[in-house]
Amino acid sequence: QLQLAESGGGLVQSGGSLRLSCAASGYTLDAYDIGWFRQAPGKGREGVSCISRSGSSTHYADSVKGRFTISKDSAKNIMYLQMDSLKPDDTATYYCGLLLFFGQCAPGDFGHWGQGTHVTVSS
Repeated sequence: QLQLAESGGGLVQSGGSLRLSCAASGYTLDAYDIGWFRQAPGKGREGVSCISRSGSSTHYADSVKGRFTISKDSAKNIMYLQMDSLKPDDTATYYCGLLLFFGQCAPGDFGHWGQGTHVTVSS
């Protein structure tokens, strides 16, 4: 059974860092284009970052470009999102998911996702 499990969320001060992890089971991460999207309280979903199955292509939302880095460890079957210089606007639940296709990393591009991990950035 295909499952995704996010971890690494928590409370951090503005300017701090967190690293989110997404562990996959039931399939190999390298077989899919994958990524992260988030949803803040009372707001719609926002695509954050995506990486192609080969790892050669990445996409970042303008709001996180230069601050977040997506990566994956194929041997461990885990995807990461390194989040630096965090801002209160980054407060949201973060979800990792499989992409239906590798495009602009829009929320509608995701076809399957985990339960999410919550990130709170205090000012």
